[in-house]
Amino acid sequence: MKEVKFLSKIDTSKCTGCKRCEVVCPPAAITVIEKKARVDNEKCLACTKCWHLCPEDAISIVPRSEELFVGVDFEDVDQGAIEELCRNAHFFPEQFICACTLTLAKEVAAAILKGAKTPEEITSMTGARSGCSIYCMGPILRMLKAHGIIVQPPSNHRWYDLSLSLWDVPDEVADKYPGYYLKEDKKEFP
Repeated sequence: MKEVKFLSKIDTSKCTGCKRCEVVCPPAAITVIEKKARVDNEKCLACTKCWHLCPEDAISIVPRSEELFVGVDFEDVDQGAIEELCRNAHFFPEQFICACTLTLAKEVAAAILKGAKTPEEITSMTGARSGCSIYCMGPILRMLKAHGIIVQPPSNHRWYDLSLSLWDVPDEVADKYPGYYLKEDKKEFP
């Protein structure tokens, strides 16, 4: 469970509707309507990506009137299904998917099993990607793929389908570098 004490606030007198904030928002809490950005306070996780990217200084981070709690109770999801999804994605259930928010693989798996079909939905449910967003996108996409969901990135989004893991190394590369024991490690960590 993550506690969110702040949220993004738009100064519409400064906003030009450039959509940079909309594109970078991990939980898809910002939409631009009639050339003005709007924040869905129930979705905003105060990651500050919009604030950093706004060229007009139209966004501020303000305290919430009530704290928001996000998280998936993985205990009320079939544990066998969680373990199977994690195994298919080559994760241990207790492995971190998002180190910034300490979101575990079993929490992401539970979110997917509860119906999350996009990285934004996983972010809204778990809080993952609301930190740096650099290392967790690849593992989240890998978890979705392991469940049979292939997601196409929306236009202009900065998604990188790369998790930099043993499972992403092609066999021809493993064959070229036998001293690294890549094929043996794949057998050791199914």
